[in-house]
Amino acid sequence: MAGRAQIPTSNSALIAMIADEDTVTGFLMAGVGNVDLRRKTNYLIVDSKTTVKAIEDAFKEFTTKDDIAIILISQYVANMIRFLVDSYNKPVPAILEIPSKDHPYDPAHDSVLSRVKYLFAAESVASGRY
Repeated sequence: MAGRAQIPTSNSALIAMIADEDTVTGFLMAGVGNVDLRRKTNYLIVDSKTTVKAIEDAFKEFTTKDDIAIILISQYVANMIRFLVDSYNKPVPAILEIPSKDHPYDPAHDSVLSRVKYLFAAESVASGRY
C-alpha cells in the first residue's frame, strides 16, 4: 500500500530496549539483544546514574535507525523524556511503554493509549455519538 511505512526485509528488524537492568536482562535472555559491527547495542540499561541526556540520546538514536521496528521503553523512563515520546509520531519504529517490576503501569501516562482515546473521541464526535 502506498504511504505505509515499510519495515526493512533484507535482514530481520530489531527490537530496541530502554529500561531498568532486570527488564533488559529478561528480554536479552529471550533473544532480543544485538551488537553491531561498531559494538553498538540495541538497548540502554537505565539506573540511578544514567542521565536524562543519555536516555534522550538513546531514544533519538533508536528512532532514527532503519533496522529497528519496535522500541520498548519502561514507562517510568518514558516519563523522564515525555516530551520526546509524545512528540514522536512515526509508525516505525513503534514506541511501546511497558511496566517494570519497581514501577507499575499507569495508563494515564501511556502515549499510545492517549492517542487511541483521542482518535476514538474524535470519531464519536464526528459520527454524532457521545
